[in-house]
Amino acid sequence: MLVLAVDTATPAVTAGLVDLEQAAPLPRVRPLAARVTVDARAHNEVLTPQILACLEIAGRTRADLDAVVVGVGPGPFTGLRVGMATGAAFGDALGLPVYGVCSLDAIAADARRDLTGPDAELLVVTDARRREVYWARYRATTDGPGFVRVAGPQVSKPGDLDVGDSTAIAGSASHVDYFDLPVLPVETPSPAGLVCCAATELLTGAPAAPLVPLYLRRPDAVERSYQVVS
Repeated sequence: MLVLAVDTATPAVTAGLVDLEQAAPLPRVRPLAARVTVDARAHNEVLTPQILACLEIAGRTRADLDAVVVGVGPGPFTGLRVGMATGAAFGDALGLPVYGVCSLDAIAADARRDLTGPDAELLVVTDARRREVYWARYRATTDGPGFVRVAGPQVSKPGDLDVGDSTAIAGSASHVDYFDLPVLPVETPSPAGLVCCAATELLTGAPAAPLVPLYLRRPDAVERSYQVVS
């Protein structure tokens, strides 16, 4: 199964093609091509060209795609909606199911490989601006994607964040150092991590739920109100 994966929930604009196969004991997720541009203001300009570049690198066409997976945040309003709208547009144009996954879950899926110990727990943080972070906590398991989310996603100031029983942290390089935890080298969602989070639904052909963005707060831009003076 050929899956297009995109994410714009962080400053990294990510697109990739992933080959997904049913295997025992866990599905096999094989990256074929990926393009990442780290620029919080370039989401709209570079995402579609990155998708087309990935198709060219992998020697595939849009007709070869079987499904689309999109990171739904949490993330800033403007950047996040670019990835979701682009993924939805590809799905609509090609008649493909589009699955949304939490972008923090995708980071956890990649970081899980480096999370060790019987009581291992992972904290994932990304930049929420306003001196805040988006975050979620995960506990390691031996099935599914290898973790279960035990708290979040939420947004808060680093000093107000309860790390719980976390034994390691992953995510934004500018924010992981706020916490006294070992850092795992995964900063943003990867195409493979995104697909891993939706693997069960993809392989079983489960209906894709409507895409719902995880903004977690109101957008910075607000409609201006006017007072009518007669």
